[in-house]
Amino acid sequence: MLKIYNSLHNRKEDFIPLEANKIRMYVCGMTVYDYCHLGHARVMVVFDMVYRYLQAAGYAVTYVRNITDIDDKIIKRANENAEPFTTLTQRFIDAMHEDEKALGILSPSYEPRATENIQVMLSMISTLIEKGYAYVGSNRDVYYDVSKFAGYGKLSGRKLEDLRAGERIAIDEVKDDPLDFVLWKAAKEGEPAWESPWGLGRPGWHIECSAMSSTLLGTQFDIHGGGHDLQFPHHENEIAQSEACNGHQYVNYWMHNGFIRINDEKMSKSLNNFFTIRDVLKTYKAEEIRYFMLNSHYRSPLNYSTEQLDNARASLTRLYTALRDLPQAAAPENTELEQRFRTVMNDDFNTPEAIAILFELAREINRLRMEQNQTAAAETGALLKKLAGILGLLERDAANWFKGEAIDGLEDAAIEALIQARLTARTAKNWTESDRIRDELKAKGILLEDKAGATTWRRA
Repeated sequence: MLKIYNSLHNRKEDFIPLEANKIRMYVCGMTVYDYCHLGHARVMVVFDMVYRYLQAAGYAVTYVRNITDIDDKIIKRANENAEPFTTLTQRFIDAMHEDEKALGILSPSYEPRATENIQVMLSMISTLIEKGYAYVGSNRDVYYDVSKFAGYGKLSGRKLEDLRAGERIAIDEVKDDPLDFVLWKAAKEGEPAWESPWGLGRPGWHIECSAMSSTLLGTQFDIHGGGHDLQFPHHENEIAQSEACNGHQYVNYWMHNGFIRINDEKMSKSLNNFFTIRDVLKTYKAEEIRYFMLNSHYRSPLNYSTEQLDNARASLTRLYTALRDLPQAAAPENTELEQRFRTVMNDDFNTPEAIAILFELAREINRLRMEQNQTAAAETGALLKKLAGILGLLERDAANWFKGEAIDGLEDAAIEALIQARLTARTAKNWTESDRIRDELKAKGILLEDKAGATTWRRA
């Protein structure tokens, strides 16, 4: 049985979906005012892995990952750029989709935008006011009254009295309690705004996810995921809003992935210590980044370094080497190694142990090659690709992996043209020209291998 570490109870629990063989999952997506960094990539990769595995395990999964396309940072950046906020957000949504495609991220079932769900948010806020959980401040902002929700703090393990310690209400404070959070912000001059019962304004951040998740998944669903930094206050506030509004449990299983760290600090834009996905892709292949992410358990902190990415490159090269030149074959069913793979994945998605099993398969392929058992080697290779594919790995053709990707060097077509010129020289027994071309390619990081009357190549 699948076990998931439930952040709500801080323990692994048997996973029992609300509906048999169906899973409804929501993951907090990006706030689109800049390019995605590696911290965002970890959220993408982790929950893409979860999505892939749940489908491979036979579940019908409805996966929702939202886009926050209106907030203070977006408005500030758009004003700095002197452009409409919609132009800014669309540009970075497009960039995000490019990054996701590079990383092999499957498209979610739904990708709702905050600005497309304003009416649902207004309805939810109105219900909270009617039930006494929210109030309108003197500044026309609408606030959630945390003191009215008995379960506040149950996800993060925090108590109201501890949160209030050291807090005080400023003289011009319009909230009843410093911990109360905004549901609706009254419009300021020049800001984007929508009509509401309380005047022109825009939604607060927390209400977005409560509204979009309930619209697409229902008022109670199976899994809610996101980065560990969202556990408090964002996810705590989601629970308070949703359960007060609907009168029952919001989410059954909460999943939070660990931070990516640099020099023992969380990678974030606010600390200005981040690397964008597209910057790292200038040096490393997307699959190397994905492997780097999955070779640690999703709940563990992950330290970024070029050494870690170099190790990912070397590891993937070993796996692709095992697959190289294998003929097509069907994967054997329900082998002992496949059962072990599923067992470790059922243990809270233990991808490091799953990857270790991939290497066992690679070693078995190499052993079968040594024994000249090509049929069994090919079948084991098919199983290796099948299991790795569940993690979104080894999805490229092995020969193309070794050819690599042009970053600052020659494009594939130019390499092929030089190889053809070398073959022409060899046919004419012009060994000097043949050697010159080989040396030119080697100097540009292209290694040739002549065998069986053909020449193959790869980037060093």
